[in-house]
Amino acid sequence: MPDILIKNTKVFVNNYLQPAEVLIEDGKISRIAKEIDVQRLNQTIDAKGSLTLPAGIDVHVHFRDPGLIEKEDWYTGSCSAAAGGITTVVDHPNTIPPTIDKKTFKDKLKIANRNSIVDFGLYGGVTGNIDKLPELWESGATAFGEIFMAESTGALNIDEKCLDEALGVMKQLDALPCIHAEDDKIRLECEAFLKNDYAPDSHSRARPNHCEALAVEKAIKLIRKNGVKAHFCHISAMESVGLLRKERYLDSQGGFAPTITSEAAPHHLFLSTKDWDRLGSFGRMNPPLRDRRSVKMLLNSLNDGTIDVVASDHAPHTEAEKDVDIKSAPSGVPGVETLVPLMLVAVKRNLLPLGRMIDVTSKNPAKIFGLNRFSKGVFAEGYDADIIIVNHSRVTEIKGDDLHSKAGWTPYEGMDGIFPEYTIARGEVVWDGDLIAPRGRGNFLPGKGFKSADFE
Repeated sequence: MPDILIKNTKVFVNNYLQPAEVLIEDGKISRIAKEIDVQRLNQTIDAKGSLTLPAGIDVHVHFRDPGLIEKEDWYTGSCSAAAGGITTVVDHPNTIPPTIDKKTFKDKLKIANRNSIVDFGLYGGVTGNIDKLPELWESGATAFGEIFMAESTGALNIDEKCLDEALGVMKQLDALPCIHAEDDKIRLECEAFLKNDYAPDSHSRARPNHCEALAVEKAIKLIRKNGVKAHFCHISAMESVGLLRKERYLDSQGGFAPTITSEAAPHHLFLSTKDWDRLGSFGRMNPPLRDRRSVKMLLNSLNDGTIDVVASDHAPHTEAEKDVDIKSAPSGVPGVETLVPLMLVAVKRNLLPLGRMIDVTSKNPAKIFGLNRFSKGVFAEGYDADIIIVNHSRVTEIKGDDLHSKAGWTPYEGMDGIFPEYTIARGEVVWDGDLIAPRGRGNFLPGKGFKSADFE
């Protein structure tokens, strides 16, 4: 593996940016110092004053492989991740077939091992397969989810009784449930009321804020009942933030670490219901676009620590699939390649500090999902050299034609992004303006329940 010295750069260490050089040896960060004298090197990168930062970890992607590879596959999805500064992903189970037992898990793992250029984990799906959860855990599932409380892409939604039972099993396994919180009764009532309304923004009204908030409230009761740690996917409504803030306060009063963690998606941080006119059916996702009050609350919650992670919910569909009426269009938007570039622009515009951006895109996802066991998520000596080099002054226009997903489009068309000049994954340059990584170089990062002998 090549040894690399990054010169003439700035790093974020001890909560401030400072000039430094970074030496990478055997895939690890071996030294960070103002000057590093080495005699032999395979490669020297002159950063020319650019920043050297931790690469992103995206714990919420749908790479659509197997079964839906016209939308995305493991190679194109992982290429898109690397070009956007993401070096580790965790893929959700709603493929065809869904990842809901040992066989389907093993089949997806084979595909990912052959094709991914970035490191990866896999979720185990939760349907009526309660008896299969232990074998998924022992197969190496990173976590379980996303557990759908309402109908969404893939039709894996479950009722409260099944959720309660699943949480009990996950408590015994010491596994992390990841919950997609929307209330199906409210969804059905609202959709029935709006059945003749084909305005794009009807999708936001069909899954209103209280649809999510009520589901969050119900899930919290079951989480507390079962005494399990849990994670909420793509929180979007201001009312949900209030509920999560209360739970964190209760934990802190008891002197406990947070029992419940959560994530926000860039499309809920940087888009709103004002974008329906521009996006039309291309803006359909679940949970839907929210009004500016919720967007502001989400940004505030990133800064105050209520929300722990930013994850893309990369859920690509083809343009032909999306270019229909709002009720026929599938839900989901691509986003793995634009997550880090959008967050870097948010830092540049003083929407959040650089240190907090690093926390929510790298450090926290590694810690919450157990990826720190693999030396992920920390920019320090001895950790994996998962690094991006970015020129923070080089703001570019996001264009779907420039991205690497099969989707070929982006909801962020025309918005600003700061893309990496280099992406380095475990000490190997995988992106330098071109993709230069071999197919299948990514490593599987099994969850803590993994039993390799049982998986042969």
